[in-house]
Amino acid sequence: MGRNKFVIIAVCIAFVVILGQLAGIRTFVENGGGQDGSFAFRLFSDFYESNELGQDGNKQDDLLLKIREEAAKRRIEPVNATVDRVWKAIPGYNGREVDIERTYQKAKLLPAGAEIEYIYREIKPQVSLDDLGAQPIYRGNPNKPMAALMINVAWGEEYLLPMLDTLDEAKVKATFFLDGSWLKKNTELAAEIQKRGHLLENHAYSHPNMSQLEASRARLEISKTKGLLKEKLGVNNRWFAPPSGDYNSQTVKLAAEQGLKTVLWTVDTVDWRKPPASSIVNKIANQVGPGSLILMHPTAPTRDALKDVIRVIRGKGLVLGTVEETLSPNRVEVPES
Repeated sequence: MGRNKFVIIAVCIAFVVILGQLAGIRTFVENGGGQDGSFAFRLFSDFYESNELGQDGNKQDDLLLKIREEAAKRRIEPVNATVDRVWKAIPGYNGREVDIERTYQKAKLLPAGAEIEYIYREIKPQVSLDDLGAQPIYRGNPNKPMAALMINVAWGEEYLLPMLDTLDEAKVKATFFLDGSWLKKNTELAAEIQKRGHLLENHAYSHPNMSQLEASRARLEISKTKGLLKEKLGVNNRWFAPPSGDYNSQTVKLAAEQGLKTVLWTVDTVDWRKPPASSIVNKIANQVGPGSLILMHPTAPTRDALKDVIRVIRGKGLVLGTVEETLSPNRVEVPES
């Protein structure tokens, strides 16, 4: 077949395709072109189907392009952990990116015009809290909408059960830093705290001023309580809160030698002075923010204030988690109210 004839035939086929769209020939073709089902009509049908598949492919390419463009807008870069002059070690915070392939595969199954549901994955920062060495920690990352209640326990057991009931009612998990000598005498109560799903950590053994101790004694204060947590409760201790917030560089290094990070607080309720419950609530309302660690003790004012404290914190758009959750780089999404 000459080249000119081939071109003429191709043009004619294209012309017939256009007319077929306008005149309903497509239905005729799909029904086989009559009983004879001539070769010409089968050829035309095959051509039309391949053309249609090409159009679908373009639609899919358009969808993929749309997802890629939106992914670029939705990407959030991770934040590295850093040592701040005032706040000391501040943990990093994971970034976020769209998982383009998973989002695309899911979106292809949706009806035309349906809203795309974007699937995300987290991006780890290049510098983590572990990379900063032995440093004290006063707060979580300010980009993370989470706060933690840290409750130091060396006395006040009569207030613990009602506090636990309030936490249960609000579905909040707190972190209890236990004095070792208290734990030894109150193992059953400590087990009840653990049973309710709270995090149990180390508050030294005899509530000393850690900065005033020789290294051997300071080491023993930490290790003795760490051992009790493991022996009595099966806890793999990771965090150390120095009594009264008293520490020095030796304290932090000795804790790090035992695999513990030294943690203090962002907001101090000073509840051991027995202020009115309302003043505790007001203080937290004025000072709490993303990444806050809130220091409390088992006292009557804290027992009475706890429900409103939780309400105020959540009212600021913050999720309440444990110290470990708050200081982790994992992203947290605030549930819609």
